[in-house]
Amino acid sequence: DPEMSRGLGDVYKRQNQDYYSIPSSESDLQLYILADGMGGYNGGEIASRLAAETTKNYIQNNFKKIEHDKEAILKLVKDAMEYANMVVYEESKKDENLQGMGTTLVLAILTKDYLLFGNVGDSSGFVMKDDKLHKVTYDHTLVNLLVSAGELTKEEASVHPKKNVLMKALGAATSVEVDIFDCDMDITEILLSSDGLTNMLDKDQIEKV
Repeated sequence: DPEMSRGLGDVYKRQNQDYYSIPSSESDLQLYILADGMGGYNGGEIASRLAAETTKNYIQNNFKKIEHDKEAILKLVKDAMEYANMVVYEESKKDENLQGMGTTLVLAILTKDYLLFGNVGDSSGFVMKDDKLHKVTYDHTLVNLLVSAGELTKEEASVHPKKNVLMKALGAATSVEVDIFDCDMDITEILLSSDGLTNMLDKDQIEKV
């Protein structure tokens, strides 16, 4: 079954399964990553940390080996997230307590010439442009699929009982298809967030903050 629902049991409520990575001030590579794990026991916490760190290390280790044009960086992002998917998936097979673990992952790479987002799941990438907040990424959720098909309105989707059911997550299967988004450079801020924020505040409220 391709539908993957985050566990909402006591373990999930007690733990913060988000993990993030930001570049150091002296880093040449402006790479920002946020992951929101899923899975019982401590699987979600492990998945988000492992996915984010694996993605970061893969990009950092290969960044100097490739051309720095947009197409090469785009491929690097996809390769990194696909590799992280394999690492998390293989880790989940080592321990029965970790079976079914996975994570969302959204990242942004910023250079002086371009801004790229990579995304799997329902964590979000936003930009501020002309004093307006714009969502760049697409949520891989069941309700978003139904909205795209015209079977639900956005208002109905926001209160749907299955709004947290993911259609795609990193580490939940042997392979994953990564979304890449190429943004205009005329932006003033970047925001990466898990659904812990977007479930509580709508876009207008986030924009005001």
